[in-house]
Amino acid sequence: MAKKIFIAATMQNDGKTTVSLGLIAALKKRFDRIGFIKPIGQRYLMEQGYKVDEDSVLIEEVFGIKCNIKDMSPIAIDKGFTERFIDKGADEDYISIIKESFERVAANKDLVIIEGTGHAGVGSVFGLSNATVARLLDTNVIMISSGGIGKPIDEVMLNKALLDREGVTLAGVIVNKVLPEKYDKIARLAKKGMEQKGINVFGMLPYQKILAIPTMREIKEELKMPVLCGENMDAQVENVLVGAMNVKEALKFLQNNTLMIIPGDRRDMIEAICRAHMGKGKKICRISGIIISGGLMPDSRSLRLLGQSRMTVLLTKKDTYSIASCVHSMAVKLKPQDTDKIKIIVDMVEKYVDIDKVLSNLK
Repeated sequence: MAKKIFIAATMQNDGKTTVSLGLIAALKKRFDRIGFIKPIGQRYLMEQGYKVDEDSVLIEEVFGIKCNIKDMSPIAIDKGFTERFIDKGADEDYISIIKESFERVAANKDLVIIEGTGHAGVGSVFGLSNATVARLLDTNVIMISSGGIGKPIDEVMLNKALLDREGVTLAGVIVNKVLPEKYDKIARLAKKGMEQKGINVFGMLPYQKILAIPTMREIKEELKMPVLCGENMDAQVENVLVGAMNVKEALKFLQNNTLMIIPGDRRDMIEAICRAHMGKGKKICRISGIIISGGLMPDSRSLRLLGQSRMTVLLTKKDTYSIASCVHSMAVKLKPQDTDKIKIIVDMVEKYVDIDKVLSNLK
């Protein structure tokens, strides 16, 4: 029988995939044959004609885990899934699908990593919360929470209540995204507070800004914007600046690796930003890219300058402030080509997580 562990989280985007990836890399040094399954996924890609959760695709490509891709992601929650379930009930036997996929993934494996979706209660609407799935697969749970002292303890205890109701053991907690300047204090107090509640703490991971920095490609794909021109889709976006003020004031705030959001009719702003990027203005900065907002196509002179700059320029019909809000709230998801980020994650988990303690809590 393969060993197994279920990775859940207190909230969405707390870092389940990050921790799963790092744990797999660390555990591959201890186990020869590792399998991966995300029983229920909400963000999917089309692979080999199937709707497959993007995290399963990531793990498969990064580690070369050889399982049937559909078994690694047996149920994809597409648009309208919840409404259809409430209105008409299940159209398939989801419990059997999950169990059978898990059995195929676990066959001839030494260890299976099971990744959940969101907090412990996600999926309750159709009878398959993370806690329920963990019970179905007879596995212990590692809970991921984000940094802080009282907040992660409160959220872990809330999620633990649902695990307890399902008879699932909380093996331990990994606290993610701990601010480096507060690391020692949070690591000491949060660990002490968790242990006072009888909860194992496997590790505390420091916040790494680079993991939250999107590229122009990710912004384009996530917000579904067409490309007007440009070639550096891998440019990282550390700052976002709305070009709605006058040029002189805007240039005061301009920094390297800035994404500019500019209405298409602001020829003065487009020209100033292009000149800054090409090193021809009073202020010189490396601009990550531009989003032309409002559905307004720049005039021919602006288009010529944009082409000469070689910056990636995206188009949107949304107004300037709406698209700025979308960019700020965007969740950055790991891609197989993010090799620098993946190395940081692997090194971080190896350094800050007690892998031997994790091993002793596998089921």
